[in-house]
Amino acid sequence: MTYARTGTIVVDQFMNAPPAKVWRALTDPGLHAKWWAPGDIAEHVGHEFHLRMPGYGDVPCTVVESRPHERFVYTFDGAWTLTWQLVPEGHGTRLLLEHSGFDLDDKRQREACERMGPGWRDGVLPRLAELVPAIG
Repeated sequence: MTYARTGTIVVDQFMNAPPAKVWRALTDPGLHAKWWAPGDIAEHVGHEFHLRMPGYGDVPCTVVESRPHERFVYTFDGAWTLTWQLVPEGHGTRLLLEHSGFDLDDKRQREACERMGPGWRDGVLPRLAELVPAIG
């Protein structure tokens, strides 16, 4: 029996805002579009939605876990899972992202994992960190 090698991207980003504001940015469609991608995201378990990704079109997602201000998990494009963990830290929030499910034996998936790691770390999460302090 052979097992596929799977890859996971893990990013740790401090947010200078309380968990409630970070949660809103993760689950409110209007705010979500400002830091990552537009779509009909919502926080309830079982909610099926799409994120409009530039160059790829609508990506199907399903919420599989939702604990307000603590943990938000959804599938992304069928094979991947995004897990957002919010940890209070001082007057802010430590946001831990785990993007899992990459099949490292598949060349395209391995390349996607290699590309997306820096994308999350250097682009997407810093945009979110910039946005959340201004949320009312």
